[in-house]
Amino acid sequence: MNMKSKGKDLTKEAPRSPHEKIGGFVIIARAIDKCRAELWGKAGEYRFDCSLDNYLFSFKGVKGADVKKFVETGASDVEIVEWVKKNGTQKTEAEIAEWSKTTAANNYSSEPDSKSWLEGENKRLGLSKDGTLFDMLDADDAVCFKGGSNVCL
Repeated sequence: MNMKSKGKDLTKEAPRSPHEKIGGFVIIARAIDKCRAELWGKAGEYRFDCSLDNYLFSFKGVKGADVKKFVETGASDVEIVEWVKKNGTQKTEAEIAEWSKTTAANNYSSEPDSKSWLEGENKRLGLSKDGTLFDMLDADDAVCFKGGSNVCL
């Protein structure tokens, strides 16, 4: 493994928020943190290439395993984003912006089973019933590192 940086130790701190954008993409900063941590054996309960990461990978038409191979080269955040932009399905900046906006606002309103799960998680965390998946993950990360349970997406 030729990694320049080990990244975050996710047994001690949370990955970046899914809200954080790099190159216009939400989710990607969090996915990068989880991937690096997994490569170094420091992912804790977090998993790279999970359902959350796959929102991004599906949008771009790339595979998590291919992203992981590139991250393993020691690429910086910016280099990883450029790789994601160049590979898979080509997307315009406007398409990326719209996808990021829609994804960040996701509260599963059109998916009854997932909506029920999210409402339960939001209640557990003291959030609005109609809160977004990203808001729940941010709150859950904060609880996890204070000794609570964690969804780990």
